[in-house]
This record gives sequence, C-alpha cells and structure tokens, in this order.
Amino acid sequence: MRLYWLGVLLCWAVLGCAFAGGIDELAAARAQPAAKRIVALSWEAAENLLELGITPLAVADADDYRRWVAQPLLPGRVLSAGSRLEPNLELLASLKPDLILSSPVLGALRPRLQAIAPVLTIDAFRQDEDHAQAAEAIFLQLGRVLGRQPQARARLGQLAQGFAQLRAQLQAHGARRLPRVQVIRFANASSVYVYGSNAMPVLALRRLGLNTTGTPAASVWGIRQQRVVDMAAWQDEVVLYQQPFAEAGRLFVSPLWQGMPFVRQQRLAAVAPAWSYGGVGSLYYLAQRMTAALLQLPLLADKPVAANRPSLRSST
Repeated sequence: MRLYWLGVLLCWAVLGCAFAGGIDELAAARAQPAAKRIVALSWEAAENLLELGITPLAVADADDYRRWVAQPLLPGRVLSAGSRLEPNLELLASLKPDLILSSPVLGALRPRLQAIAPVLTIDAFRQDEDHAQAAEAIFLQLGRVLGRQPQARARLGQLAQGFAQLRAQLQAHGARRLPRVQVIRFANASSVYVYGSNAMPVLALRRLGLNTTGTPAASVWGIRQQRVVDMAAWQDEVVLYQQPFAEAGRLFVSPLWQGMPFVRQQRLAAVAPAWSYGGVGSLYYLAQRMTAALLQLPLLADKPVAANRPSLRSST
C-alpha cells in the first residue's frame, strides 16, 4: 500500500495540472444510460457505481478494495482489472466494456484506454476543493451520465438523514463536551499521517458538528506526515486512529506511547476500517465508524471504561 501511494504522488508530480478532467469532464459528458458494462480503474469510481446500484464489470485492485474500502460491498464475481497504476489492458480489451471510469494518475494511458472504450476521468481530489462537496457533485453528475440521477438524489438524501441521526446520537451523549478531535493513520510505529482541514475524515467530523483541526491541508490528499514522538504536544485533543495498524501491539506498550497526554487521560479510540479517499458513501461510513469510536470514550460512554486500557480499545 505504501508503494502505491508513492507511485500516486510521483504520477501527480509528473502530470501536474496538464490533465483536464474531474467534475469538469463529467459535467460536459453526454448521457450514456445504455452503458451497462462499466470498468472502474479507481476505488472512488467503483464505490460511486455501487452506491448508484450498478455493479462494475471489473475494478482495479479489486481484492485490495475489499480489504481497504470494504463498504459498499464489492461482489465476489467482479474481476480485478489489474492495478490502479497499471491496469491490465489485454483483459480490459477482452471484456469489451461500454465505458471506462479512469483517474488522473492514468492520464498517460488515456489514448490506449480510449482505443478499448469511451473514457471518463474522475478527479476527485484537488488541493483547493472541499472534498466532501466535490464528492457530492461528482456523484450527481455520474448519476446523470448513467441515467441514475433520481437514484443519486435519493441516496444523498438517505446519507443526509444518516448524518443527522449520528449527530443526534453524539449530542445525546454530550458531544458538546468534546475538545478538538484529531484523526490520524499510522504509517508505522514511528510516524503518522495527520488528516488536515480538507481531508475526508475531518470533513466527516464537521458534518457531525464536532470541533476539528483547523490545520491547512498539506497536500491534495489533505494529509501531512509527522513523527509519533511529536504527538506528545497534543495536550487537549481527542485522538482517533484508523485501523488497521499492524504495529499497534509494539507501539502501544511502549513508555513513549503510554506517556502521551491523550493516552493517560483516555482520550484515544480506534476507528474501524473505512476508506479516507472515497466518495459520498465513504464520507458517511467514516462518520459512522468515528461516531462508534467516540461513543466508547469515557467522556461520552454511558459506563466507565477500565483504566489503563484506552490505547488497545477498538470500535469494532
């Protein structure tokens, strides 16, 4: 997974702003309601198709989607279309798709993909955008292109209701008492990715009405990397960390970790896996899982949580 992100960042550096796509390309695209055999070469595209009630013909890195994105569920019969950086062009040609949904990192391959089927590129993440608003606009436009706009509007309405229920749940448990909430993902036992102001987990927290970080986004993905030892400066924050974290057993018993203010004061909770770079569905699933994690904190839980165990607690 780390190699994938390195590849993505390199591709972004090479492609820069030379590629035109994203919501602009979707908004200009003609409706293609007859397109049924659709390949998704990015996970946010696959997720959006599933949320619209369309099962993709093939998805890039399909097995990893099932592990990292998890929801919405990708049926087992959906083929893997190669990797998100190097799709299997021979397989795609043999599948004879009606439409290929691509991503900006595959800009150099666009002519070869267009030789197989019409291509629409979805650029879901730009540094100057509110990623949550962009995700909604992309979902609606994709619904229009595929003749599913009523379903798109209905799904957005369901998700808005879901957010309202989560907010009410948190408020009923005294969420107004919560200090600022910080969300992280561990890179390893010595460094973490901290989600910034336009990252999807932070935007999900804001829709829950919670106080979050005001730190500007350091990159198009809304994350910055820092050392674990520097987290000791977080004196008042509630800290949520995203699972999975394979080195949890080693780090969480260390004196360094046990001395962190948010560990000593039981303001740390684990969040069940949800994809941080997805679409409207992922935004809601992140909120759902973070709400479950927050409700386990002693500050909000109905029942006291045993002391000295916060760092090993899971929301699953």
